[in-house]
Amino acid sequence: MSEIPGDLKFLKSHEWARVEGDGKVTIGISDHAQGLLGDLVYVELPNVGDTVQAGNACAVVESVKAASDVYAPVSGTVVEVNSALADKPETINEDAYGDGWLFTLAIDDAEQLNELLSPDDYAELLEDEDH
Repeated sequence: MSEIPGDLKFLKSHEWARVEGDGKVTIGISDHAQGLLGDLVYVELPNVGDTVQAGNACAVVESVKAASDVYAPVSGTVVEVNSALADKPETINEDAYGDGWLFTLAIDDAEQLNELLSPDDYAELLEDEDH
């Protein structure tokens, strides 16, 4: 299993959130999730200006095996999307926590971040899933 970056927060459904320090939060899927999905062939992202609600599906990642909804870890307004993924969805497979980010939100309520899993809690969840 790859290293889980210490600056991320997670949902149980394997999305991650990175606080960028300017009231913005970048969202992606975990390395574990991309591993389960296999080679990604298509990504459907929200549009800039869209409002997303925590816990609601807001994007789709599709692999040769399955399509999977991506859930928003926090509520906010989409301010940027990783448009490079349209041509290279496999970037998520190669660098799930870096260049494979999905979109960035202007967060509505920073308190929502406290409800997400820490990297250690997420690692524990993955260990429990493996047993």
